[in-house]
Amino acid sequence: MIHILLADDHPIVREGLRAVLETQPDFEVISECASGDEVIRQAELLKPDILLLDLEMPIMDGVEAIKQLRQRRQNARIIVFTAFDTDERIIHAIQAGADGYLLKGSPRDEIFKAIRLAMEGGSLLQPLVASKLLRHMGQRERENNYRTLQGIPRVEELTERELEVLRLLAQGMPNKEIASHLVISERTAKFHVSSIMSKLGATNRTEAVALAAQRGLIEL
Repeated sequence: MIHILLADDHPIVREGLRAVLETQPDFEVISECASGDEVIRQAELLKPDILLLDLEMPIMDGVEAIKQLRQRRQNARIIVFTAFDTDERIIHAIQAGADGYLLKGSPRDEIFKAIRLAMEGGSLLQPLVASKLLRHMGQRERENNYRTLQGIPRVEELTERELEVLRLLAQGMPNKEIASHLVISERTAKFHVSSIMSKLGATNRTEAVALAAQRGLIEL
């Protein structure tokens, strides 16, 4: 059973989302929150598996809530579920530590898939979100080119094994599936993923995939 905490300041949105999620036999909505500070309290008390939250909430917004949850080492997988599709919002949420980013109006099957993937340690990037991330990463690539011209070393190149892991990472696979596919231990897969993020200068798996796509290492 996947235990889910919903966070949105509109009661009707929470009610509708709860009704949709609870059509799935392996989903259980254990609490609803209307503000960011309430999210922090409820997450610490209930220890949800998945946190599905909006970005625009009173008292404390979603990005700040994500930052505080990560600082407190909460293990919940966090999926942003919002109407905001601006580059700045997406980048800030992912850099804060979001494991996924869904736009309101997404088909229910896509929401179900994102939750199950996140629960397994993977992530789902919608095409629109991916394109906006790539645009942001394009700016970072231009900065890298400038660094090269100034004689500052670029990011370290990935090994062949890391490239194999990266391609599976781009498919949303969690470490366990990557390990099984490559016939390596889950611990080794986790090591490769950490190395990939470090070399690419990414803060999480989602950003690593976007950076890799921008550099032409993979295709989304």
